[in-house]
Amino acid sequence: MSEKFYITTTLPYVNAPPHIGFALEMVQADAVARFERLEGKEVVFNTGTDEHGSKIYQKALEEGKEPQAYADEYAPRFDRLREALDLSYTHFIRTTDPHHLLAAQEFWQRCDRNGDIYKAAYRMKYCVGCELEKTDSELVDGRCPIHPNLVLEEREEENYFFRFSKYGPALLELYGRYPDFVLPENRLTEIRNFVAAGLKDFSISRLKEKMPWGVPVPGDPDHVMYVWFDALVNYISTLGWPEKENDFRAFWGTPEEPRALQIAGKDNLRQQSAMWQAMLLSAGLPTSRRILIHGFVTSGGEKMSKSRGNVVDPFELAERYGTDAVRYWLLREMPAFEDGDFTVDKFEERYAGDLSNGLGNFASRTTALAKEPLVLSERRLDAEVESKIDETREKLRKSVAKFNFNEALADVQALVKFGDEYVNRKKPWETGDQDAIYGLVVLLDNLGALLQPFLPGTARKITGSISHQDGRLSVTRMEALFPRLPSK
Repeated sequence: MSEKFYITTTLPYVNAPPHIGFALEMVQADAVARFERLEGKEVVFNTGTDEHGSKIYQKALEEGKEPQAYADEYAPRFDRLREALDLSYTHFIRTTDPHHLLAAQEFWQRCDRNGDIYKAAYRMKYCVGCELEKTDSELVDGRCPIHPNLVLEEREEENYFFRFSKYGPALLELYGRYPDFVLPENRLTEIRNFVAAGLKDFSISRLKEKMPWGVPVPGDPDHVMYVWFDALVNYISTLGWPEKENDFRAFWGTPEEPRALQIAGKDNLRQQSAMWQAMLLSAGLPTSRRILIHGFVTSGGEKMSKSRGNVVDPFELAERYGTDAVRYWLLREMPAFEDGDFTVDKFEERYAGDLSNGLGNFASRTTALAKEPLVLSERRLDAEVESKIDETREKLRKSVAKFNFNEALADVQALVKFGDEYVNRKKPWETGDQDAIYGLVVLLDNLGALLQPFLPGTARKITGSISHQDGRLSVTRMEALFPRLPSK
């Protein structure tokens, strides 16, 4: 029986089109999922859409639509990322799915039975953009630093609360038990300090008369669940929880052996690594095992926004440059855990240098040299080539284990550079050295294998051009894996 592996992205709201920052999260998760499959594991890769809450309700009203009709119209845009970015997710969950609603209500009831839900009146400052309460210490000039264009709402009402304050010691123990629970390390320090400073209970419902779009609170028709409480449950409802207990434990894990890997942006640190973990503990369920926190994609050094006109559409980018070019830039140019900057000039420079003139040129040269089938019994693999391939494979495995995707692709590029130097040194077009050509074909074939988690389409083209049959290695000439960009 194969080992089980579970990975999930966050779920974006459907009120705005998919952006390059979410594309980054999806491609990172996809690279991990593909790598784990190559390691022989059975993978559940979850993503989907978050469809409740104030943002969706307000946008639906603006467009004169029922919230469900609005969500039904816009959710498919996110599922189209599968083709645009060549994603391999196995589960796509919508938080309006009937099963998810029932799972969210069951989760609420378990927390309630544990004494962790109570009703109280309160006043707060609320950012609709974050769907979170904001304390004065979090604000910059009275505004949310993540959504400075939005005016904070002053809210005063009676809601249900979750006893977040109860779980500070348990969360600190969790972070201590798994020193890599949050990556990178500075984000673990950040959330540990947040928890150690003392936790405040948070509201987990809204009055239905003010905001009716949400999961009904069990036993109280006047309230709907706060969007974060409902949405976070998707990570387990997608596995069929609570009915499919065996699937849930096989992939999510047990208290003794948690398995789940989550990927989220740095604006989700608190929700994923503290709020969600406390909720799981309250419901008597295993916590996550590890949470990867990536940075933001900026544009020309500025945060992307529609008002600045610098938002990057991943669909347009893939249409113009190709799916694997977009995947490559996101994994190679973006630091694994920090902010990275996008400009068209930077993108095209990386495209030309690494893909068109690098990998693509090497593939074209190699397949052009291998004009005749190579009889394997007559060929000897150069020890230098074999050693370089083995060295690269080991370095790449270590880089991926640390989720350093940019370093993994730097390892691949180093192998391409070695191949270029090798062919220039051996000059097989002059010498006719068949062993040298054989070494180049083996190197190219291994490049295809190494690229499978990162550039799956390119990997398929490379490995598909090389065939083994009856002791012979035959190569189909490849033209322009990454066509040269037109001059400006």
